[in-house]
Amino acid sequence: MTEQPIASTMQLSDDIDLITTPTVVTDPISVKAKYTDDKQDTSLPHPIFRAVDQRCLIAAKQLKRYSAADILPTDTRTAPDLDIGFGQKRALKALHTALDIKASGYHVFAAGENGLGKRTIISRFLQHIAMDAPTPDDWVYVHNFTDPRTPLAIRLPAGQAVLLQQQISDLWTQAKKRLSQRFRSDQYQSKIEAIKNDTHQKESLAYDALNAEGKQYDLALTFRAVDNKAMFVHPSQLPIEENDKTTSTASKSTSTETTEPRNTATQSDYESELHGFTQKNHMQKRLSQLTIALEKLEDEANDAIEALHRSIARRALQPLFAPIQELFADLPAVMNYLNAIFDDMVTHVEHIVNGDDEEFTPAVLATTPSRYAVNVMVNHEPESGVPVIFEDLPTHLNLLGHVEQITQLGTVTTDVSMIRAGALHRANGGYLLLEASHVLEHPYAWQGLKRALQSRKIKLSSLEQMLTLTGSLSLAPMPIDLDVKVILLGEADLYYELLELEPEFDAVFKVRADFHDDVTRTAEHELALVAKMADIIDYANLYPFDNSAQTTLLEHLSLQAEDQDRLSLHSDRLIKLLHESNRHARLNEKSIVDASHVVQAISDMDERSGYLRDLYWDELKNGQQLINTQGEAVGQVNALTVVSYADSEFGMPARLTALIQPNIGAGEILDIERDVDLGGSLHAKGMLIMTSYLRALFSQHHALNFSASLAFEQSYAHIDGDSATVSEACALLSALANVPINQSFAITGSMNQLGEVQAVGGINAKIAGFFDACREQGMTGQQGVVIPMANVSQLMLRDDIIAAVKAGDFSIYGVHTISEALTLMTGLPIDTMNKKGRYRKDTLFGKVLRRLMIWDDNQDTGEPIEEKESKKKANKKRKSKRRKKKDKQKQRKSENADDGQ
Repeated sequence: MTEQPIASTMQLSDDIDLITTPTVVTDPISVKAKYTDDKQDTSLPHPIFRAVDQRCLIAAKQLKRYSAADILPTDTRTAPDLDIGFGQKRALKALHTALDIKASGYHVFAAGENGLGKRTIISRFLQHIAMDAPTPDDWVYVHNFTDPRTPLAIRLPAGQAVLLQQQISDLWTQAKKRLSQRFRSDQYQSKIEAIKNDTHQKESLAYDALNAEGKQYDLALTFRAVDNKAMFVHPSQLPIEENDKTTSTASKSTSTETTEPRNTATQSDYESELHGFTQKNHMQKRLSQLTIALEKLEDEANDAIEALHRSIARRALQPLFAPIQELFADLPAVMNYLNAIFDDMVTHVEHIVNGDDEEFTPAVLATTPSRYAVNVMVNHEPESGVPVIFEDLPTHLNLLGHVEQITQLGTVTTDVSMIRAGALHRANGGYLLLEASHVLEHPYAWQGLKRALQSRKIKLSSLEQMLTLTGSLSLAPMPIDLDVKVILLGEADLYYELLELEPEFDAVFKVRADFHDDVTRTAEHELALVAKMADIIDYANLYPFDNSAQTTLLEHLSLQAEDQDRLSLHSDRLIKLLHESNRHARLNEKSIVDASHVVQAISDMDERSGYLRDLYWDELKNGQQLINTQGEAVGQVNALTVVSYADSEFGMPARLTALIQPNIGAGEILDIERDVDLGGSLHAKGMLIMTSYLRALFSQHHALNFSASLAFEQSYAHIDGDSATVSEACALLSALANVPINQSFAITGSMNQLGEVQAVGGINAKIAGFFDACREQGMTGQQGVVIPMANVSQLMLRDDIIAAVKAGDFSIYGVHTISEALTLMTGLPIDTMNKKGRYRKDTLFGKVLRRLMIWDDNQDTGEPIEEKESKKKANKKRKSKRRKKKDKQKQRKSENADDGQ
């Protein structure tokens, strides 16, 4: 039974019916000497009690199992090498099965309690395998010149990713330098000038020919000053310097015109103007045709320049690309990428040389423009084996990778160089370890991991788009093939929950590897655990531990396992104890750790977690906690409980009382803890089992004409577990029979419907709790505990308790049945029967049946029980007097007859 800390205290009420109130006998008379058979000497215990006492008493040598120091190394420096799979052969066999099967879904869930060292064991096991496995390929992302939004993923042999990245970086540096030199050379400038001069000459000839044609129509070709646009105008509209040649001709024409008649001149001007407009319009059309021809001429010139640029770029770049192409000639994907870079550099050579485009300019802290950058996602050293990765923060981004973005002047941008690898990328081709609870804590992490393992591809997706439902543009990198074994670490309860709540969980994680909490305690396993200690000591650079310290640690590990024949495998507890023991050796200026340092470390750990325990003992000292470790009481038992709070756990006795209400009900038992929602389902189950047992005992002999109630006094927190079933049965039967129970004893145990006592948990803490209470209130030599016999093999008691048992100051009994427990607690025989198959009157069950009958008779007559008892005694006295009187009369008659003779 587990009980929470006591919040406050409460005194028992005094106004309870005499029949049902627990009767406390203040005189501490031993039960062994009080309850006897009527036919036996009252100064001696009942023979049945003596037999049970002798049979159930546990010897001191059974209370703890000690380790032999002579079979252990002198100190941990001479310990054997650590076996990685010590104590976990079942789990490692499951791992082997999963690793040997390459089919989809054969990933592993490693189930076991936290602190067992699952991650350390699996990591070492996988690293041992990984060393001999072929190294997986490297992966890089590069710019896709065909579809820039979809970067290309390229697979390369191990070690080649960084080589490609370095080669492309050097290529860019050399290409930039060589192209700049070529495009600034005199040869390049002369070729450009030649192209431009040829084009200019052709343009001049075309304009001269068109100008000559225009002169036939008295039109001159000129260029407008505003926009340098070509146009035809009358020579008179030309600037003065252009019109000097036509001045005299114009003067003659003017003087001739003035001598003509007025009406003739008017008609001639109109016709001349109309004719000039037609001619000008014609020449403008010819000018438009020439403009188109000149544009084609310019295009041809530009094409010639571009052809020159490309020709120069090809000749300049080809020698730079040749070594790289030769280096990666056996990788088609890389060759295609190099060809794409070559074509792109040739096409955009002007931007490269001029640096007038951000795409061809390296970013801050970068040596290569993102357009030509090789983003290494995974890189492995050749012959280094496969990776073993543990991701301690398995978010969606950290698992599957992500694409970063930057904001410049309010604009969000990204490129191939901002793609970041996830844990799946790093573990690709190897093994990935994850804490299952951590994966489930982060949104979309489990969904992303499951999708990747099912599809066997790593596809980067924008989590922001998934969460915000926006349509913002982002990169969609090409998926990468995934070949990985994932090992989830978690407790067994989480595994069952995932099986129930996640329909596809079993399809993805088909192998379960169970890690054991403890191992059998044999000499071989003790030596293996010493090897584990030595490994931890070497890793943490602690002082060596001698064999006395080793034995103390092994005994403590048995205590942690709560079994003499088992050793706990919890690595966290062992590591903590090793470090604290090492601290005490250092403080004592010792260079080796011995048993005293380990004992001091254990004591310190108990003290740190004993705050609540000390509060309880303070209440016990002050009388606030009502616990009797002497005397006797009816319907009252000291039950052994364990208080668990956070990392603190300690045992303590709790007073359990039973009250009987005769002639009310039909054997119902009120569980007060359950009715006020302070009792758990297991506690309620124990109550129902006990009720069924009592009904089976007495209902065949007499109707159960009573009701009862049970409660843990001064308990105000949740109670669960069935370890109080035996103590509840003892308290109830004591109240039914009105037989006192020895308060020098405390009891714990579960029971079944057949009255058999079953094992319970926390047995060592429970015994220690009652022993401390007895020592606090004074040892009498009569005190002890009654526990299930099945728990005896789990005893790893403190040395001071064992010393008290050896001295006879404290006793520990192990029982198989409730009858043995009641005999020890009451001193009475319990269920012996007479020849008629009925319980004997001097037995506990006989007394219970007698009280049931008395209650029934009292209900019929309506007389109080005390009056009925007094009447019976008076009738017996009268009958006895009558028999004595008749006997005397007979004796006198006989004497008179003899005298007459």
